[in-house]
Amino acid sequence: MELRQVRYFLAVAEELHFGRAAGRLRVVQPTVSQQVRRLERELGLELFDRTTRNVTLTAAGHAFLPRARAIVAAEEAALETMVSLRADHLATLRVGTSTGLGTRLERLLADIEHHAPEITVELHSAPPAARLQQIRDGALDAAFVRGVGQSPGLDLIPVWRDELVVALPASHPLAARERVEIADLAAMPLRIAPRHANPHLVDLITSACRAAGFEPVMGPAFTTDQDTLAAIGSSKPTWTVFYSSKAAILPTARTAFRPFAPPAPALQTYLAVRPTASARALAPLLDACRSQEA
Repeated sequence: MELRQVRYFLAVAEELHFGRAAGRLRVVQPTVSQQVRRLERELGLELFDRTTRNVTLTAAGHAFLPRARAIVAAEEAALETMVSLRADHLATLRVGTSTGLGTRLERLLADIEHHAPEITVELHSAPPAARLQQIRDGALDAAFVRGVGQSPGLDLIPVWRDELVVALPASHPLAARERVEIADLAAMPLRIAPRHANPHLVDLITSACRAAGFEPVMGPAFTTDQDTLAAIGSSKPTWTVFYSSKAAILPTARTAFRPFAPPAPALQTYLAVRPTASARALAPLLDACRSQEA
């Protein structure tokens, strides 16, 4: 049984005339007659009594009529539900976030709210590899990633470069400077995440130290923002790095954030998306990314 046959049956049952039913359906009359005959053969029952003057429902036709209406109503309800879900999906952007976005994320969300108030942004946190896989699987529409120049099956759109700043004790003489030369940090232990946890950041800082002529002295591992900053501000002098946009929203009672002297170490941030992603759906997010200050 095809939905088309059910709809044709309903048109004839309501019009009690094959010609009028065909006009209502905007098809030729033989098509209506043919489809109704096929339905009757499939059901094994005559649904209409046909004469040269009249068309009437048989007992089987009367019995089938409410069921046919229920079938068509169910189809329409299903279609309406899908339209609603599609509209909701188009109006919601599921975005994977990266650590350290800080003020950039706040400005980006404010920009979308201002220019595309119909869009709802859902933020999802996950490790970088999981974020990328979630985009491939369709669980996310886009995700911010750093340091990864390519990823199979995804497009990586460069959006901005994130400069790093140094965090050091507020009482340290270097904190009095406007900018810090990375070479001046050679004698201080570096607090940073284990390389397996953040290889792009660790490699960037290690390379910057070597370019400045020294091998960094590794101190205790970076744990959380709060604990690491507290330790830097209260124990033997150590240093670490933060993305400048993240440092802008962190407390600085006993620590100081200072920019590096040029060239400041920085990592490229990308927006990862599926190649088949709708450009129209992603436009508000991409526009907001482009509006961010470099």
